[in-house]
Amino acid sequence: MNTEVAKKVEAWLSDSYDSDTIKAIEDLIANDSEELYESFYTDLEFGTGGMRGKMGVGTNRVNVYTIGMATQGLANYIKSEIPKDRWRVVIAYDSRNNSRLFAETAAKVLLGNDFEVFLHSELRPTPQLSFAVRELNCVSGIVITASHNPPEYNGYKVYWEDGAQIIAPHDEGIISQVRLIESPTEVQKADDLDGVVMLGKEMDEKFTAAGRKQQLRPDVVSKHSDMKIVFTSLHGTGGQLVPDQLRDMGFTEVHEVVEQAMPNGDFPTVESPNPEEQSAMKMALDLANTIGADLVMGTDPDADRVGIGVRNSEGKLILLNGNETGALLVYYYLKNLTDEGKMPKSPFIAKTIVSSDLISAIGKRFDVPVYNTLTGFKYIAALIREKENQEQFIVGGEESYGYMCGDFVRDKDAVTAAIMICEMAAWAKETHGSVYAFLQAIHVECGMYMESLISVKKEGSAGKKEIVAMMDQFRISPPTTLGGVELKFMDDVNTGTRIFKDGSKEKLNLPSSNVIQFRLENGSIVTARPSGTEPKIKFYFSVCLIDCAIDEYDSQKALLHEQINSLSKELLDY
Repeated sequence: MNTEVAKKVEAWLSDSYDSDTIKAIEDLIANDSEELYESFYTDLEFGTGGMRGKMGVGTNRVNVYTIGMATQGLANYIKSEIPKDRWRVVIAYDSRNNSRLFAETAAKVLLGNDFEVFLHSELRPTPQLSFAVRELNCVSGIVITASHNPPEYNGYKVYWEDGAQIIAPHDEGIISQVRLIESPTEVQKADDLDGVVMLGKEMDEKFTAAGRKQQLRPDVVSKHSDMKIVFTSLHGTGGQLVPDQLRDMGFTEVHEVVEQAMPNGDFPTVESPNPEEQSAMKMALDLANTIGADLVMGTDPDADRVGIGVRNSEGKLILLNGNETGALLVYYYLKNLTDEGKMPKSPFIAKTIVSSDLISAIGKRFDVPVYNTLTGFKYIAALIREKENQEQFIVGGEESYGYMCGDFVRDKDAVTAAIMICEMAAWAKETHGSVYAFLQAIHVECGMYMESLISVKKEGSAGKKEIVAMMDQFRISPPTTLGGVELKFMDDVNTGTRIFKDGSKEKLNLPSSNVIQFRLENGSIVTARPSGTEPKIKFYFSVCLIDCAIDEYDSQKALLHEQINSLSKELLDY
């Protein structure tokens, strides 16, 4: 153990920490030197959106002390920048182990700093926190969640007054204040929750009512009210609101996966509570096959992401990826707003740079601009705020199963997306026969786009170094061809530079971020990006066929699969 780590361990063995924490550290000293090192070798990074990590003792773990010190830093920043009459913060938490404890810890710290504090009395979805920040005119919000990470993780996300996750300049200001807090002795904390305003059903009703206002075609819901829907919350917060919302809309055949309906931070029925993964959706798919359901939906623990399954042309249930669901929602919105004469004067769509260009093609079809942002809904929210006095956001999303319908929430929102997906499915059944047939029609009209994501896990301090080395290699020596196709240009978002194959350069109109994107001569796109929330490096692949024919649909789809396989193999071997 190096000297710096030893000093940190010694500090945590002082009487500033409780006896259970000290005993846990002593056990690590005696039995697990590797875990001791990983728990203390660095401080848990408070990044531009907050922090996320494994739970446990130590400076590199999520615990009541790191939560308390982060909250003190947040409080110090607000107090230095915002008049006292606006010191109001709302807090929510999900179903993860210790989430309630961490939420109450943050509440006590804010109370100790003379803040007005609102706390959801029970676990609630992250998008409801975004809504509550705006509804209660708070300067900030905190949600305790690690989204779809494995059970050993938890996290802390910070929102600003517009209901969006923090961005510049507030992110750097908060980060600098958090880094100044070096000990729990610097944390001002109330002894109890006296004075906290508890939020109950009335906030649920306001949030869900705002979501219901997004409905475009309640008439098709009435016509297909008996459409069979299977829903799973994967032991998370989605079950608190989504099933009742669907029934209130008029759907009479909403079937929950009972074994996964109860919130449980151990997520006992899944390896990972992520609706992006086939294994996580297995029980929902099995139930759907048993009852002959048309649609399957699953939300992650904090209900900001939603995955869906539909029946293909052979009647077999398949899971759609996030890009496909996003394209369906965007087309549905633009088609029906146009047909109903309800399109606003200056509408726009927003997506991230790693999300499908099919969404851009759909926007072009309806003459609605589609803007690209960096990965993360805080950038979509920032774009909306920038344009809100001139243009109106309609709908948008990202490939990782996150969607935002309307502008009453400024973060990805699986609760509202779920009700709009079901309405879209009813409309697709009415107009095309099925959701899958609707997707095929979009491909024929706007082009067949296919995407894939490969995540390579690199854990711990050694993993961080490997990810840095991989990104450096791409920058220093980028490939000239991929999958047998020449490189057209490379975007290094970190330096804000587009580099063409002849060596000429062009400035990018994006904030700096550790992302590299290769665009090939045939329109294919390959992107490399270290995850901001997990110990992974992610590789995104996108291929397209503009002239798609319905009678050759399956063979053309297989051809695009082959292209993705070729690209991914070559890049991972690079």
